[in-house]
Parts: sequence; C-alpha cells; structure tokens
Amino acid sequence: MKKTFTQAVTYQPGADKLPIRKALLTWFLVCAGFWALAQVPAGDLSSFNTWRLDRQKTGMLILGGWAVGNMAVGAALTSRQTGSAKYFHQMNLAWNSVNLGIAALGYWGASKSDPAAMDLFQSIQEHHKIQKILLFNAGLDVAYLMGGAYLIERSKRTEEIPERLKGFGQSILLQGGFLLVFDIAQYAALATGNEKLKPFLSAIYPTGNGIGWTLTF
Repeated sequence: MKKTFTQAVTYQPGADKLPIRKALLTWFLVCAGFWALAQVPAGDLSSFNTWRLDRQKTGMLILGGWAVGNMAVGAALTSRQTGSAKYFHQMNLAWNSVNLGIAALGYWGASKSDPAAMDLFQSIQEHHKIQKILLFNAGLDVAYLMGGAYLIERSKRTEEIPERLKGFGQSILLQGGFLLVFDIAQYAALATGNEKLKPFLSAIYPTGNGIGWTLTF
C-alpha cells in the first residue's frame, strides 16, 4: 500500500533578521529541493529515459538510411550523368557522407547511455537539450534551403560552370528540405515526452514563501 508524506518548508520575510541564519535557511531549502528530486522512483525514471533514447536511436536509423540511400545513388550515377545532374549526385554523395557520420555517432551515443544512471535533474536537462538542438538544426535547415535557392538563381547569371551551381543548389534544396522535415518530426516526437515528466516534477511545489515536496512510497 502506498503512503504519501507531504512536507512544506517556508520562510517568512522579516522573521529572521540575522544574515547567517538566513543564509543557512536558504541553503537548507536548496538542499531539501535537490533531496526531493532524488526521491523519484528509479524504475519509472529509467523507463522514461529508455523511451527517450529509443526515439533518438530511431531518428538516427532514419537519418542513416537516408544517407546510405543517397550515397549509393550518388556513387552509381555521378560518373554516368552530365551537366547539372552530375553535380547534383556529386553533392548528394558528399553531403550524406557527413549525415552518415552524424547518424552513426548519434546512434552509438544513445546506445551507450545507461537509462538507469541518470537522476531526475540529468534526465530533464538531457531531454530539453536535445529538443533545443533539434530546433537550432531546423533553423540551419532553413538557411540551407535559402542557400540552395541562391545557387540555382546564381547559375542563371554566370558563365563559369553554371551547371555546377545549379546541380549543387538542387542537391542542397533536397537535403535541406529533408533535414527540415526530419528535425521537426524528431522534435515533435520527443516533445510528447514533456507530459511524461510532469508526474516526476509534481513532487515539488512552491508554497509562496518556500517550497514543499510530496513523497509516495
């Protein structure tokens, strides 16, 4: 049978006029908050981290599959095509060699992470850090799209290998478009985990002039 213990620690302004005692009370409040964070059931938190890592690994498999496919087509067609098509496949091959490296490192990192080794603070920090990275990458993807469009437009106004500019621009448009969809989809998938964190965070609550925590055991 589960039992619930609730405790609130408050501080009344003006009730203690001694700076040292105020500092000690503040330190106690901070320590109490971190102690409460550490009381989250390890099994539940491990399940959340496993869920997050599985989403990351799935994303890296998708990115890696896209990279391998593009590299295979690029390697097969670069030498067979002429004009802008040749440069299109050439850029796809080069671009996705980088994507493949990112996917491999990302999958390896997620696989090596121990979901049971992270406490609540580390779990929250890692979860939101990845979401921020994905949003930042989405911004870069928009820049890629703009860069690809610029190269295509530039190819219309130059006589110095315009086919190369056009082919590279078309490739960057394709790769940037895929990455934009990928990063947004990956962000949306991980963002659903924000709701999963609420039960863990509900153990700590503000009281207006202090903090409180609830333990269930």
